[in-house]
Amino acid sequence: MAKKIRRIGVMTSGGDSPGMNAAIRAVVRACAYYHTECIGFYRGYQGMIEGDYMEMNARSVQNIITRGGTILKSARSKEFLTKEGRQKAADNLKKAEVDAMILIGGDGTFRGGKIFNEEHHIPIIGVPGTIDNDINGTNYTIGFDTALNTVVEAIDKIRDTASSHNRLFFIEVMGRDAGFIALNSGIGAGAEEILIPEENLGLDRLLDSLERSRRSGKTSSIVVVSEGDKIGKNVFELAEYVKENLPDYDAKVTVLGHIQRGGSPSCFDRVLASRLCVRAVELLLDGQKNLMVGFVNNRVEACSLDQALKSKHKINKDLLRISDILST
Repeated sequence: MAKKIRRIGVMTSGGDSPGMNAAIRAVVRACAYYHTECIGFYRGYQGMIEGDYMEMNARSVQNIITRGGTILKSARSKEFLTKEGRQKAADNLKKAEVDAMILIGGDGTFRGGKIFNEEHHIPIIGVPGTIDNDINGTNYTIGFDTALNTVVEAIDKIRDTASSHNRLFFIEVMGRDAGFIALNSGIGAGAEEILIPEENLGLDRLLDSLERSRRSGKTSSIVVVSEGDKIGKNVFELAEYVKENLPDYDAKVTVLGHIQRGGSPSCFDRVLASRLCVRAVELLLDGQKNLMVGFVNNRVEACSLDQALKSKHKINKDLLRISDILST
């Protein structure tokens, strides 16, 4: 018989994403609804190792649903990568009388949780919180929608300048290993080209495309570049290459950087975080463990952590086709 869950711990780990506070709020208030105690660990796994936590109740999370970032902070813990570090974390969970954990983060967070469970048998549920949207087992991750809206708004403003000065702008967005932000925001903002790690466009094709655009009468262009794109060493070298080969273009570079992580979460991300985290609490109370909750075809579904970690969420090939058609 599974041990009765009386106290649930929650933490955020890895890169922050808009909607993490909404997720924390949902965990805490779901625990309150089901008469279960909740504590929040600061700075992810490092807080577990140091025993740095706070008791949380429904009032301690009031008014945080609108805020970006995470009130529990986030960090990457090198010490947790060691068996000794994980033992410290387990000892502190025992002292705090924590029966189960909800981990809000990305694949690195889930890998750590999976190993931790295998060693110390603490039930865990993962909640996907990352702007990259690259987690298998969910159509959307918490923070992705807000990041898209931030990027599209920025590109819209840059296009005003591009049009005014007949310029070509290379706009780098986040996505070291995945092109979801670049592809979706590029289509949404009407970019002429979109460069992502999953598809190697090639320098020659890029030059041909930009030259066709120029000959068709376009006096300005936007190229959205995922930071993990493999065409050039970096976006600045890519822009220089285009300048050298297409001197008619006045090429500029804008790196959006960490602006994409911040800001008040969109309604979609607030609702997504709320739905996923209420379900996470309910799964633990039902004796379930070692699962990730996701949003699949407009339903909250659970899959094993193994399934969530076995591969990356795949780029939608139809969006690539649409991008090619609309960039004509």
